[in-house]
Formats: sequence, structure tokens, C-alpha cells
Amino acid sequence: MPDRLTPPDPAYARRVADSFARQGAMTHLGAVLSSVAPGAVEIRLPYRAEVAQQHGFFHGGIVATIADSAGGYAGYSMMPADASVLTVEYKINLMAPAQGDELIARGRVVKTGRTLAVCTAEVFAVDGGQETLCAVMQQTLICLHGRPDAPPG
Repeated sequence: MPDRLTPPDPAYARRVADSFARQGAMTHLGAVLSSVAPGAVEIRLPYRAEVAQQHGFFHGGIVATIADSAGGYAGYSMMPADASVLTVEYKINLMAPAQGDELIARGRVVKTGRTLAVCTAEVFAVDGGQETLCAVMQQTLICLHGRPDAPPG
């Protein structure tokens, strides 16, 4: 995980965890935020039939979803306390069947600017303790200054 990055908000880890806890998609999938560091986030998703495709592999859309969140939260960790984040675009390469007991998505910041951040995520399928790289994503995020991430209402 990057150690050269200094988040502008010292409470970045709490802010990331609070936002993740409010994200209905991650809750619905059963994903957990397993690690938060400056510019780096790890998300784990246990295997269940509900996240699989017809061959029993994790569905490619599910792989992309946790990659997007891992990269997005890595970028969010480097944003000011009064900001929120949205994905502008991403590209994902699915390189191997996502087969196993769980997925691990490791997102990290490549470069941040005032408004845009470029992040990447690698997704590993874990089977019997063995990690296999199954996807790589590159993503662009936008920092919404003055619009804190908050619950609706």
C-alpha cells in the first residue's frame, strides 16, 4: 500500500468506513471493507450462489462492482473531508475465471489532482488460500468539492 500519500483529512479511514457502511450495493452483495490506508483500500466478497453466473464463477459484473468500489474508496481516502467522489469512467480486463471461496479487490491511487484522480484495482479470486489475479481495472474519479458524502435525506 502506498506510504508516500498524505490524506488531506486525518479522519480519512473513518470517513471511508462510514461511507462504505452506507453503500447499499456492497451490503447487498455481502462485501466487507477489510483494509483502509492512505490511497489504498481492500474489499473482500465471500462466494455465494447469488453472486455467481451460470458456470459457478463469480459474475463478471460483480467482479467489476467490487473493483469500482475498491478504486473509488482508495481515491476517496485522498479527498478533503468536505468532498465526495463519483466514478467518471473505468475499464476492466477480466483475465481469468473468478472461481473460489472469495474475491479480494485491492484498489490504489495512481495519481490525484484537485478535481480528478486516477486509480487502479486488482481483483483476486481466492481458492483454498491461493490467490489468482482475475481482473485489473483502471478508473478515473471526480472529487465533488463542497459536497460531503452523507446519507440521503
